[in-house]
Amino acid sequence: MKNVAGKRVLITGGAMGMGRIYARIAVEEGAAAVILWDLDEGALEKTAQELRQMGGTVHDYAVDVSDKELVTSVAEQVLAQVGVPHVVINNAGIVRGNDYFWETPADLVDAELTMRINSLAPMYVTRAFLPAMIDQGEEARLVNVASAAGFTANPRMSVYAASKWAAIGFSDSVRLELEQAGIDHVRITTVAPYYIKTGMFEGARSAPLLPLLEPEDVCAKVWKAMRKGKPMLVLPKGVLLGETMKGILPLPARDLIAGRLIGVHRTMEDFTGRPAQDD
Repeated sequence: MKNVAGKRVLITGGAMGMGRIYARIAVEEGAAAVILWDLDEGALEKTAQELRQMGGTVHDYAVDVSDKELVTSVAEQVLAQVGVPHVVINNAGIVRGNDYFWETPADLVDAELTMRINSLAPMYVTRAFLPAMIDQGEEARLVNVASAAGFTANPRMSVYAASKWAAIGFSDSVRLELEQAGIDHVRITTVAPYYIKTGMFEGARSAPLLPLLEPEDVCAKVWKAMRKGKPMLVLPKGVLLGETMKGILPLPARDLIAGRLIGVHRTMEDFTGRPAQDD
């Protein structure tokens, strides 16, 4: 896919942060329609207006992606009103952290919300659109934004890590299912970045080989990977060191290197994030 000119692009969490950047790129490349989903109606309206002023054709929908029935209902509206998306970017996500798991509220409300938005929502959205993307028979892309936390266990973010491990397993498995079924016009890209400099990760620390990432740079790399249909994008490359260590080092040695020498296990100690974020 050389670009998205003349194509329909749907972005969850599209009103702010990374989603807003993806939407801007889509308009700049001449997308036929940019479809924004977001929970924040005020930000959604503002971003949609800005994109229209750039010349984009924008359709905005207030959607809580953790609500399966709502996702299904609004997806049906999109299919009927706008058409089948050629690109779907599952970008919406939340971050919770800085407490040991046993210190989190016993009702686990935040834990359940994190799993619904980070793990289940990509499944809801994918199930709502992927059959139509397959049947349409045109070149299409699905991007699932996970996290490097989906590869590496880390103190003070156990639920977030669990949600992103699930997202990676789901996304890459569906990629293989498409290949096994001989469907080559729809390709899935799983994205696993380290901490990005958005309000979502306010207070998170960098570590040697793992610098905090710039949103514009990450979006540009994700966009390039999406167009190529690249199966997996891991940012930065230093994240892959941990994956290599899993295969060659015993667990105590791996913990020692990641925790004490590299310092990954202390990166969430000062995390604050932003309240009720949905990016």
